[in-house]
Amino acid sequence: MTRLTWFLLGTATIALVAGVARADILIATAGPVTGPYASFGEQMKRGAEMAVADINAKGGVLGQKLVLEIGDDACDPKQAVAVANHFVNKRVKFVAGHFCSGSSIPASKVYNEEGILQITPASTNPLLTEQGFKNVFRTCGRDDVQGIYAANYVVDKKLGNRIAILHDKSAYGKGLADEFKKQLNKRGVQEVMYEAYNQGDKDFSALITKMKGAGVDLVYIGGYHTEAGLITRQSREQGFNAQIMSGDALVDQQFWQITGPTGEGTLMTFSPDPRNNPAAKDVVARFKAQGYDPEGYTLYTYAAIQVFAEAAKKAGSTDLDALIKVMRTTTFDTVLGPIAFDQKGDIKNPEYVMYRWSNGQYAEIKG
Repeated sequence: MTRLTWFLLGTATIALVAGVARADILIATAGPVTGPYASFGEQMKRGAEMAVADINAKGGVLGQKLVLEIGDDACDPKQAVAVANHFVNKRVKFVAGHFCSGSSIPASKVYNEEGILQITPASTNPLLTEQGFKNVFRTCGRDDVQGIYAANYVVDKKLGNRIAILHDKSAYGKGLADEFKKQLNKRGVQEVMYEAYNQGDKDFSALITKMKGAGVDLVYIGGYHTEAGLITRQSREQGFNAQIMSGDALVDQQFWQITGPTGEGTLMTFSPDPRNNPAAKDVVARFKAQGYDPEGYTLYTYAAIQVFAEAAKKAGSTDLDALIKVMRTTTFDTVLGPIAFDQKGDIKNPEYVMYRWSNGQYAEIKG
């Protein structure tokens, strides 16, 4: 029987499996287990653990059990590379990760060099799959789809005339903001402000004052829920009531924990809620029986591991070349519904919809 132990790698805490039998298949997930975005790391960890348990309960893969390692990159690029190299040394076959695009992109270079399959459940920056790496895939959409959808929504619904675009300088945040800006400009709308802030900032008073002075009536934030939540709360506290919109990094209850009632009416883009997909019904019920709501990227991580397991079964091998051949030509049945990949490793026909935060919950806006 395997025994799970934890050890410290630099500043990264990585879950290690000791005494793994030679017949086991070692896989991993990696994300922000610690740090300001740790709630997303928890989503990935939960999704991966449930997927591994379910697959093993059905006999595993190719007659072998899956064994899971969990790497903590804290959404830091250097730490992500350290985690990736650790997985290489452990001879991991597949990584469901990372979460932040700023981690997935540098880590992908390691996985490409070392022949490890990478399927990220959450990294949406287009660059990840534009590098030409054959081993890199994602079960989520891309920011050049998400940003275009958001900009079109703003213009079509006439949500704002004087628009401010903010970003946190990260690969995800700036990338999403830039895609929104490009489409907004293409639609004939010019933003009145385009400003950057730093991840970890706590006081946005000066930025809010500047937006108030510019008469901003809609704020688009490319960034994560921590800073977006503070911007939202401080805006309302300072009497700045512009519509606030952001992306899929707000799909966590911690956003409302930061904003409280000041988050009422905040808009965000995300895919159709996977918890409502009939294919996920049984898995969602089991999560909830454990007292856990599989929101955000929990099911995206589960699906990434499903894809790996099914690809290995169809290929009859965990060899990377065999897996890639299957993944380019197969439609996989997952908790997200059917998934197929294009030649870049992106899912075909990604879809985004608009959500609104209200009374501590987010729900899709119908119509």
